[in-house]
Amino acid sequence: MVSDKPGIRSKHVCVIGAGPSGLVVARELRKEGHSVVVLEQNHDIGGQWLYEPDVEGEDPLGRDPFLKVHSSMYESLRLLSAREIMGFSDFPFLVKRDRDMRRFPGHREVLLYLQDFVEWFGLRELIRFNIRVEHVGMVDYGEFGKDLRWIVKSKEIITKSDDDDEKMVEEVYDAVVVATGHYSHPRMPSIKGMGTWKRKQFHSHIYRVPEPYRNEVVVVVGNSFSGQDISMEIAGVAREVHLSAKSLDITEGLSKVLDKHHNLYLRPQIDSLEEDGTVSFVDGSSVIADTILYCTGYSYSFPFLDTKGIVVVDDDRVGPLYEHTFPPSLAPSLSFVGIPRKIIGFPFFESQAIWIAQLLSGKRTLPPWNEMMQSIKDFYNSIDAAGLPKHNTHDIANFEYCERYGDHVDFPHLEEWRKELCISTLKNLVVNLETFRDSWDEGDEKLLQEAFQSPHFTQLGSQVLTFQSQSERP
Repeated sequence: MVSDKPGIRSKHVCVIGAGPSGLVVARELRKEGHSVVVLEQNHDIGGQWLYEPDVEGEDPLGRDPFLKVHSSMYESLRLLSAREIMGFSDFPFLVKRDRDMRRFPGHREVLLYLQDFVEWFGLRELIRFNIRVEHVGMVDYGEFGKDLRWIVKSKEIITKSDDDDEKMVEEVYDAVVVATGHYSHPRMPSIKGMGTWKRKQFHSHIYRVPEPYRNEVVVVVGNSFSGQDISMEIAGVAREVHLSAKSLDITEGLSKVLDKHHNLYLRPQIDSLEEDGTVSFVDGSSVIADTILYCTGYSYSFPFLDTKGIVVVDDDRVGPLYEHTFPPSLAPSLSFVGIPRKIIGFPFFESQAIWIAQLLSGKRTLPPWNEMMQSIKDFYNSIDAAGLPKHNTHDIANFEYCERYGDHVDFPHLEEWRKELCISTLKNLVVNLETFRDSWDEGDEKLLQEAFQSPHFTQLGSQVLTFQSQSERP
């Protein structure tokens, strides 16, 4: 809703994280007249997209609350989404000469896009690098409705194993935006014998290259896209790769991969692990493995945040959050960006950023507390009624929801070509798991031409390079 209060209020705001969500929040906050400080634990912007090859010293199963390595990107990773659909609404993800010009480029191309974004909008001056946030807490939290302030304690990271005696810096802010992402803290299964299994166990958070698995027998746990992608890569060097899945009902694309890679096997869930290296599956079969690699996803984790129990993470449900963004009792002085999954991320983060910035300035207001809490309760009930697990609370997978969200700040709806290209990619992935990034049909060609002629791509006056047609590609 639009506020009827005269004048615009300027707030001193701390944004935690300089990944895609934190960067667009910083831009919108400054655009709205706020004073902004972005605290980033790494040496550069990018968040997940800032590839970190050195994972030495990281807990292989991610059991430490404060991880030494933030990015979970592996060296060969390429985008799951086509670049055309990813860009912020006013900053298209253009193809640039002498860079990775593929429709589904590697992770470094996304980092370069974000660096271009930072330079274009002059955001670097807002960011403090190599700063780890240790604690965020309320200053004199009292009755609901009272303006809150936050004390943020942070320290400079000298090395990955920085001295705990380093000086802590304490600062007070009017508002805090948490933009730390959700692809860092491993979500681990509970398997009988995990604690006593003597051989190597890793979470994919620290997987980087396949070479360490050469000539090994590897069990990959988890049949999501990352599990499939990493299994295909490791199969190129390993003696055997056993992909353990909850369901043996597989897509046409995975079936083609299994037919092609004769050392890649589909297995059911693991029943138990034995000290001699035996991995037993629920169907009674077993293998003796050298390594188990858990591609079992990630959990939300905010070890620095103290809200006196108002905001909690319960089986990957961060709540209570109104519209996955605002804790009703603490909003708008505390907000979260980037919680939703299974969306076209960058435009959605942008709409979140605009709403937060305008709420803090007083240009807009949130509904009353009781209405927000009822909305959250109704949403949780709808998840229960649909039989969905709690840990899927923030899995959106719904264009209409993203558009309704944007309507709160009159954010433009996703273009039809963007939606159709997204759906087309998902369909192609199901059928052509190993080749979908480099081969597409005439329907996509037409959508690409429509995209390149749209205001999204022409707004900056930059020349857009088109891709070779299907018939021209080798």
